[in-house]
Amino acid sequence: MLSDLKINNIAIIKEAAISFDGGLNVLTGETGAGKSIIIDAINAIIGERTSRELIRTDSDSAEVSALFQNISDSVSYVLDDLQIEKESDRSLLITRKILSDGRNICRINGSSATVSMLKKIGQSLINVHGQLDNHNLLNEEIHYTYIDSFAENGLIREKYSKAYNAYLEAENKLRDVTVDESEKARKTDLLEYQINEIESAKVRTGEIAELENRRRVLSNLENLTELISSSVEAINGDDGFKGASQLISFVADNLNKAAQFDESLSELASSLTDISYTVADCASELNSFLYGIDADPNELDSVEERLDTYYRLGKKYGKTEEEILEFLERAKNELNAVAFSDELRLKYEKELEAAKAELAAAGAELTENRRLYSREFISAVSEELRFLDMSSITFEVVCNKKEYDATGGDEIYFLISANKGEAPKPLSKIASGGELSRIMLAIKNVLAAKDDIETLIFDEVDTGVSGRAAQKIGIKLKEVSKNRQVLCVTHLAQIAAYADSHFLISKSEISDKTYTKVELLDMNGRVNELARIMGGMEPGSKSIDAAAELIETAQKNS
Repeated sequence: MLSDLKINNIAIIKEAAISFDGGLNVLTGETGAGKSIIIDAINAIIGERTSRELIRTDSDSAEVSALFQNISDSVSYVLDDLQIEKESDRSLLITRKILSDGRNICRINGSSATVSMLKKIGQSLINVHGQLDNHNLLNEEIHYTYIDSFAENGLIREKYSKAYNAYLEAENKLRDVTVDESEKARKTDLLEYQINEIESAKVRTGEIAELENRRRVLSNLENLTELISSSVEAINGDDGFKGASQLISFVADNLNKAAQFDESLSELASSLTDISYTVADCASELNSFLYGIDADPNELDSVEERLDTYYRLGKKYGKTEEEILEFLERAKNELNAVAFSDELRLKYEKELEAAKAELAAAGAELTENRRLYSREFISAVSEELRFLDMSSITFEVVCNKKEYDATGGDEIYFLISANKGEAPKPLSKIASGGELSRIMLAIKNVLAAKDDIETLIFDEVDTGVSGRAAQKIGIKLKEVSKNRQVLCVTHLAQIAAYADSHFLISKSEISDKTYTKVELLDMNGRVNELARIMGGMEPGSKSIDAAAELIETAQKNS
């Protein structure tokens, strides 16, 4: 259950702290006061996409934190899977900070987390129903998901998906080896040419780096010779001056003599003697290098030609020696496959038949389960619709066969008949906004019975609804809230009257800035707010009396 929500610098909400309770929590307020911002904040906590535009003007970041109490076993399992430490009192704290550069800083029980981790755990914490759900209900391509959720087809769907992927893999393997004779000859010629070109080049790992280094040497031979020669001369000296080696030896000899008078100089004298030997060795190595850099005048051309070979191979087969050799190995395997394509084709045909049989079996199981639970789904939704004053509506689920795809072998969609005697038609052709809201509420209530999500949020579920139908929605939400926490954003007094906790969202302007305030209403505040909803900004005594009566009636019906 969501017990506490704290919001900082989100849109027009500078700061808000809301303590929710169990039962039915209702949020009301004028249009634009910030009710939807609170839902956006909750969506951020459960890992939904956000935007830096959500950050309040003149702020560098926005932050939301949510405290949940008495988390369910499902949430506990997700925490274990995410390797998040659990609290002994079964509480859960989630925070999300949104920075102006687009980054998000998320924490679960104080541990660093990602947005995807928030989304994973959010699916077990809160179920949000908004206007998008109503639009989704008009999309027949996803109607099968409602049936699968009701039937709890997760494991069967997983089994089917594995069979479908195995079928696609077998189909692709067979297609790859199924070629006619002319195509087979063309592929053979191409592969043989590619293999011969690479093998004749005698590609060797590391050779490109060696060649490029040798090219640098050969291209700068004159400079290199001059630099090495002058270095040797500086070490060895000549008739006109003493070199570094001689000077260091001279110093070492002097210190050795001085050490006869002061033993503390012995170690330094020894070090300089060693250095003189090292410098002499360096001069010898440089001389050897100098004598060895004489090159064949044609060597640079040979190196360039070899690098050009690698360049041409690289444009076709890969930039590095490793990539070229990997291409060679694949080409050999493919040539072998082409050579034995007839044998492979027979083998893959058998594999495809076996995969097709597995797919058919998995598809049949999924279809049977969907058809079985579709009847229960119709009955359960119809019962909910009757309660919501839609007893004249006939709700049907159509299950037709189709070619197997990633979703199964079933074409599933919903039909309704708004009036008795009329043939059922697609929702998009018949349902009004109010009817669609109630149908979606009915479906949500039916599906809610299948999970243990403890918090349900209904964002403006009353769209297009009024009068008795609105009262029935209020009764239904109250009924649902007896077993789980319900948060509802509404514009209707008939629904707000059933609240266990009623929050008023209001906004004001201070120093040319807009601020939103969230306050829990007492009974007098509730009456005044319901009167405002029914009668306008300054309701009269009749509106106030009607509001009080509405709350009294709701309490009697609860």
